[in-house]
Amino acid sequence: MARKMLVDGELNQTNKEGAEYDFDLFVIGAGSGGVRAARFSANYGAKVGICELPFHPISSEVIGGVGGTCVIRGCVPKKILVYGATFGGEIEDARNYGWEVNEKLDFNWKKLLQKKTDEINRLNGIYKRLLSNASVKLLEGEGKIVGPNKVEVTQPDGTKLSYSAKHILIATGSRAHRPPIPGQELAITSDEALSLDDLPKHAVVFGGGYIAVEFASIWRGLGATVDLFYRKELPLRGFDDEMRAVVARNLEGRGIKLHPQTNLTELVKTDNGIKVITDHGGELIADVVLFATGRLPNTKRLNLEAVGVEIDKTGAVKVDEYSRTNIPSIWAVGDVTNRMNLTPVALMEGTCFAKTVFGGESSKPDYRNIPCAVFSIPPLSIVGLSEEEAIEQVNGDVLVFTSTFNPMKNTVSGRQEKTIMKLVVDTETDKVLGASMCGPDAPEIMQGIAVALKCGATKAQFDSTVGIHPSAAEEFVTMRSVSRRVTARGKAKTNL
Repeated sequence: MARKMLVDGELNQTNKEGAEYDFDLFVIGAGSGGVRAARFSANYGAKVGICELPFHPISSEVIGGVGGTCVIRGCVPKKILVYGATFGGEIEDARNYGWEVNEKLDFNWKKLLQKKTDEINRLNGIYKRLLSNASVKLLEGEGKIVGPNKVEVTQPDGTKLSYSAKHILIATGSRAHRPPIPGQELAITSDEALSLDDLPKHAVVFGGGYIAVEFASIWRGLGATVDLFYRKELPLRGFDDEMRAVVARNLEGRGIKLHPQTNLTELVKTDNGIKVITDHGGELIADVVLFATGRLPNTKRLNLEAVGVEIDKTGAVKVDEYSRTNIPSIWAVGDVTNRMNLTPVALMEGTCFAKTVFGGESSKPDYRNIPCAVFSIPPLSIVGLSEEEAIEQVNGDVLVFTSTFNPMKNTVSGRQEKTIMKLVVDTETDKVLGASMCGPDAPEIMQGIAVALKCGATKAQFDSTVGIHPSAAEEFVTMRSVSRRVTARGKAKTNL
């Protein structure tokens, strides 16, 4: 069967032309985006090759693994640890529900770690089988681009293999960034944090993003003392300000000590642990220091400059709206492009690439109303615009609806931790522009809300939807009173 490819915007029969190349598509990087693009392209009839570094939970320039960051050293193992950390509070809460729980709770870190490792090994195998079942040729080794249609793969034993390809896709993801401060080698990144031999007794986390917040929650939930340092007034820059304040309050309520507007300036090894020095002159001793200060695209060893592929100042591959670089035969998807660094977004970009290049269907990723979650304890989840974004982008007034309440479960357990929900509405169209929630099950609830926003739901349609009672989710369809009305280009005001 003839394969169809989109070349310079036009569909051409390329089965004869394709014979000039070893592959129709060669993918460098077998993470979420790369595997999706490879599989779907193969399903359209393309001959596909893909390379990935040897497997190991802790990545480096020469170690990676099929499945990529999300599966091996990111979302999946992190969520397993979040589950483990949540049980401590659940067991405490169970006492007021009649469960006779021993006063002292014992936790086995090594057992949880082994269960996590078993799961990522299982998923690594599944991803390999997915590629095999799609007839994608998997090569183990480091790939780099040596020409517009040529890649070189260096195998673990040093052997170099060369392949030609009609199209080359870069899907090498990103790597944790270490800030250049004295003693930085004493700190760990999220890679190592997921594979520590021992649970820290006292952990310092440096960073205000979701990775920092999540690991602070994990370690505190497992019983460690945790200090969280970040540069801004609140953690989670870029999220809705009201929700950021709620997360900060919850972190403190769970026993995490917050240090806003504080930088780390030096780490010093001592007999008692790692001495942490701040820009305010403060000092403390910890046995683990985690740098959660962002990630950088994995492009350094791809030879892109020599081939002429344009990158930005962070090292991210520059692409157009179809994920194509300035070199027509070379494309890129996922975190390596630094567009929206989420696993499901990489999957979307990989799908769109395959449709565009091999499916005969010009397809651009749609970055509107993408839901996401921060797996703090309790979690935060959002979709659409924050209040601040809505005020900036909407011409008319913005209506804000909020609901703050004690979850029904907490009324018996006695835990003092509020859930907050929020809807942001355009007064002119009545469309719900954004929704957010911080509280138990927020990500599970927000996935359904995301469908509604994708369909352009109005506040009236939310109001006309019958709620599920008793549930927290029903609050999203029972918020009738306006918390505040913000005039166009006005300033967001919270009711905290």
